[in-house]
Amino acid sequence: MASARARHARTTWCRHCGASLSAAASARSVRCALCHAETRVERRPQHQGGLHQAMGFIKGLFNNAFGSASATSQPPPSSSESMRAGDAYGLPASYPRDRSSKKRALLVGISYAFTKYELKGSVNDVNCMRYLLRDKFNFPTDCILTLTPDEKDPYRVPTKDNLRLAMRWLVEGCTSGDSLVFHFSGHGVQKLDNNGDEMDGYDEALCPQDFEDRGVILDDEINETIVRPLGPGVKLHAIIDTCHSGTILDLPYLCRISRTGYWQWESQARQQETPKGTNGGIAISFSGCGDSQNSADTTSFSGSASTGAMTYSFIKAVLSEPGPTYGRLLSAMRATIRDNGGECGIPGPIGSFFRRVITFSCAQEPQLCASETFDIYRKPFLL
Repeated sequence: MASARARHARTTWCRHCGASLSAAASARSVRCALCHAETRVERRPQHQGGLHQAMGFIKGLFNNAFGSASATSQPPPSSSESMRAGDAYGLPASYPRDRSSKKRALLVGISYAFTKYELKGSVNDVNCMRYLLRDKFNFPTDCILTLTPDEKDPYRVPTKDNLRLAMRWLVEGCTSGDSLVFHFSGHGVQKLDNNGDEMDGYDEALCPQDFEDRGVILDDEINETIVRPLGPGVKLHAIIDTCHSGTILDLPYLCRISRTGYWQWESQARQQETPKGTNGGIAISFSGCGDSQNSADTTSFSGSASTGAMTYSFIKAVLSEPGPTYGRLLSAMRATIRDNGGECGIPGPIGSFFRRVITFSCAQEPQLCASETFDIYRKPFLL
C-alpha cells in the first residue's frame, strides 16, 4: 500500500521557504515540516504541469529564437534616424523611448567573430532571454534593447561606447515600481584592483566587442552606472553569463550556499566608505561562476569546449520551479550544472544543439549577489 501511495503522490514546493513537499493525489493543501506554512496544491493533469510544461516552453523558446528571428527582430532604422542626436538624456534616438512601461531590459550578446576568442552561443542566449522576458514575464518588446554584432543600427553593436550608453539607458528616468533586467553573455576577465576596494585584490570586468582596442568595463563602473542610481522601489536583476563574474556588479553581499542548503550572506565591502549599494532600490545578480572560476565557454579563455551553460540553467530553473524563491532558483541552477544539464527533453535539431554545443563543467558554480540581505528561501523571485 505504501508503494501505491507513493506512486500517486505529487511533488510541490513550499510557497514560503521553497522546501520540497510531497502531497497525496487527493490533497488540496500540504503543510511544510520546516516552516509550518500551508501551501495549496494545484490540481492539474500531470502531463500539463511541472517539468514537461517547462521543457515545452523551452522548446518553443528555441524554435522561436532559431527558427523565426524575423518575427522578433525590429526593422532597422534608417541611417539618418540612427545617427540623430539622442533624447534629453543624451542617448541615441534609436534606443527605445517609451517610458510608460514599468519593465525594461538590456540584453547583450557578443560573439567576438573572427577572433581567437570567438563564442558560438552568445547571440542565441540573447534571443532566448528576449523571448523568455516577453512571453513569460510580459516585458514589452518595445522596452527591450538588444546589443549584438548582428544589429544593423550602429548604436546597437556591442562596442564599449555603446554598452556604456545602453547601461545608462537602462536606468535613466526609472521610478518606483520599475523592474529592470540586465543580461550579458560574452567574455569576462579579472584585472588587478587599483583602488583597494576588492576583497581578493582583483576587479572583475566585462569584455565589449572592441575590448582589445578600447579595453574592458570594470565592475566599479558597472556599479556606478546601473546600481547606485536605483531609487526607492526600483528593482534590478542582472544575469551575467561570463567567466570571473561572481561579483561583477560590485554588490555589497555575496550569498554562500552549501549543497545541503545552508546559506549565509558574506560582506564584500573592504572599505566601508566606498559606496557599493543603491540609492534606496534593490539590485540582485545571478552570475555564471565565482570570481576565480571560468564559466563554460570557448577554449580560447577557459580550456573547455562549451557555451551558454549558465543562461540555459537559469531559463530551465525559472520554468521548472513553480513560484520559485531565490534559494530554490540558485539551487536548481547549480543542480543543472552538476548534472551536466539534466534531461532537457528537447528532441530533434534543438536537442542536438544542446548535446553538441552546451557541455557543463562542475568547476562552474552560479552565484547570487545583492545590494541588501534577505532570506533566500522566503523571498519570491519576481521580475
